[in-house]
Amino acid sequence: MNHRIQSGRPWPLGAHWDGTGVNFALFSAHAERVELCLFDPRGRHEVARLTLPENSGHIWHGYLPELRPGQLYGYRVHGPYEPELGHRFNPNKLLIDPYARALSGALKWSNSQLGYRANSSQADLSFDRQDSQRGVPKCVVVDPSYQWGQHRRPDTPWSQSCIYEMHLRGFTMQHPAIGEAERGTFTGLADHQVIAYLKALGITAVELLPVHAFVDDRFLCNKGLVNYWGYSTLNFFAPEQRYLGPSGINDVKRAVAKLHDAGIEVILDVVYNHTCEGSELGPTLSFRGIDNASYYRLMPDNPRHYINDTGCGNTLNTANPHVMRMVLDSLRYWAEDMQIDGFRFDLASVLGREQAGFDPNGGFFDAIRQDPVLATRKLIAEPWDIGPGGYQLGNYPTPFGEWNDRFRDCARRYWRGEHGVMRELADKLLGSASHFDHSRRAPSASVNFITAHDGFTLADLVSYEHKHNDTNGEDNRDGHDGNHSCNHGVEGPTDDPTILARRAQHRRNLIATLFVAQGTPMLLAGDEMGHSQGGNNNAYCQDNATTWIDWEAIDDELLLFSQRLIALRRDHIALRQPRFLHGTVREGDDLPDVSWVAPDGEHMDEDAWHGGQTIGMLLAGQSNGSNGRDDPFSGYPLLVMINGADEAVLWQLPPQNGRWLCVMHTDAQHWREPASAAVVDGSTRLPARSTAVYRLHNGLNR
Repeated sequence: MNHRIQSGRPWPLGAHWDGTGVNFALFSAHAERVELCLFDPRGRHEVARLTLPENSGHIWHGYLPELRPGQLYGYRVHGPYEPELGHRFNPNKLLIDPYARALSGALKWSNSQLGYRANSSQADLSFDRQDSQRGVPKCVVVDPSYQWGQHRRPDTPWSQSCIYEMHLRGFTMQHPAIGEAERGTFTGLADHQVIAYLKALGITAVELLPVHAFVDDRFLCNKGLVNYWGYSTLNFFAPEQRYLGPSGINDVKRAVAKLHDAGIEVILDVVYNHTCEGSELGPTLSFRGIDNASYYRLMPDNPRHYINDTGCGNTLNTANPHVMRMVLDSLRYWAEDMQIDGFRFDLASVLGREQAGFDPNGGFFDAIRQDPVLATRKLIAEPWDIGPGGYQLGNYPTPFGEWNDRFRDCARRYWRGEHGVMRELADKLLGSASHFDHSRRAPSASVNFITAHDGFTLADLVSYEHKHNDTNGEDNRDGHDGNHSCNHGVEGPTDDPTILARRAQHRRNLIATLFVAQGTPMLLAGDEMGHSQGGNNNAYCQDNATTWIDWEAIDDELLLFSQRLIALRRDHIALRQPRFLHGTVREGDDLPDVSWVAPDGEHMDEDAWHGGQTIGMLLAGQSNGSNGRDDPFSGYPLLVMINGADEAVLWQLPPQNGRWLCVMHTDAQHWREPASAAVVDGSTRLPARSTAVYRLHNGLNR
């Protein structure tokens, strides 16, 4: 076909079909010429190479009136190859459009993808002339139309949210009711049995590990492994191909629609802090070859090298307005075209770095907060990076929530028997006010978790005291060493009934701590089933039974306990207050919003705080005049009793006008029927290493 390219428009960026033809637009501030390469339907042969005819404000653009959706394409960008000045243009390398909506074909590693000669004594200062197109995925022109019908997003309030962190592939790879072709895909996630399970569990949102197109790092491929987690982004618009079925990107939309129909939100874990191109010794696949000096943060005194605040070789330069625009365009695309409900930002401190360091009022955060679309979505920060001053827990602006690793560590330390953490535990139970109670933030800003994808699963947390990452091929050097875990006497699997009982109770206590605390709870998928990774606390490269959920080995008792806890939190607004509690006496009933009580029924004194392992948290019910319509038990105070000691304690319940009923218990004798933990003469026995929640029934409500 004889293609005649027209000037087209500089917007929108990417390849866009208008019903008649396709407009191509690509940003590069330092390029001298940009060539559009068209490929045959299988992506094996380049059938045309056309120079984009126009450049408007650093946007190269052109229009082909005869092109249709499904066309495969890529770019070759000409410009200076001067690594010492930050420029790495090499037109021998086929480049992926940063705005491509879909990709076709797998990345097949070879030295041809390097912009320099691999064996040169000059290393990355040399220039490689090998053509890379045979081993690089091709971009796909897509048809954006999709009929959403009567679709509505759930828009669950933060205070009612319960997040379920899930790996899309691992969750369904072994599901017996899903066909093999659909397992590990968005189609599998949309299966009615999977959604029914999530609905019965009671969670309100799934948080998916990265689904943006990513690559399996070369060093992993050389070891026969893959990048299972996906934190090696190749493109911020295109979904990862291995998660799609025959319908392509529409599979994503159908899954989102079905989850929304069930009242479940979809949050994406997004990685805008770095890309898969790595350091100066990495491949030239997209951003580096399009405009290295614009897309990446380079060392000011030696732009040959990259600023590496991410630990992944490079750092995306969101200080550049065009790069910032790309990130925002990507977020809006997923929020609007894909109807995604929120985003969890990996290493978010990187995104807030300005010239003087991290700034909560920096350009990225300001751009997000003023955006009429993005400001309405759930925004969650991983509040750290590895750069100087990178740990910023509690310092993000509203409306961001933040992963609270201090909650994780405190709960783990307390339940493994450490002393001296009582006051810290109290702070964490009240939403970590020491970190978040400022700037009109709510307790829900603290995203509490016991486990996440990075680290031990819950089952392994109570079964291993040391990591066992040998299959990762790094001689067990990778992964965290400070896990605050406990094996209860045997490292790994055991048939000892006493140890198994201790582990089961330890798990129940940790889950209970998560769901009785103020803040937003996040549960790791599989923890409620008893999923183990065999002690691997860094399973980022394990796409196998190590990480896949085993649906044939569900711990039914743990699952039932988890369902009950989630329901308890849903039914009691006292466990999810909209404001921080400080023991303030409330207007209307003269009751403190929270009180700390000791087993003797008195307020906790200094000896109780410093010398004991028991803590009681008395949460007042809704004050007079509050209807509590979203809470069937709004008028009932709750008493949360936690005993981390090795001996049982006799707990004198606070005198109130009514009777106390046990609604949750972690002890082996009572968790199935918590009401069996009877109250006698105003007191109850709280067994060693257990948690209980009592509700006061005062006859005012049902």
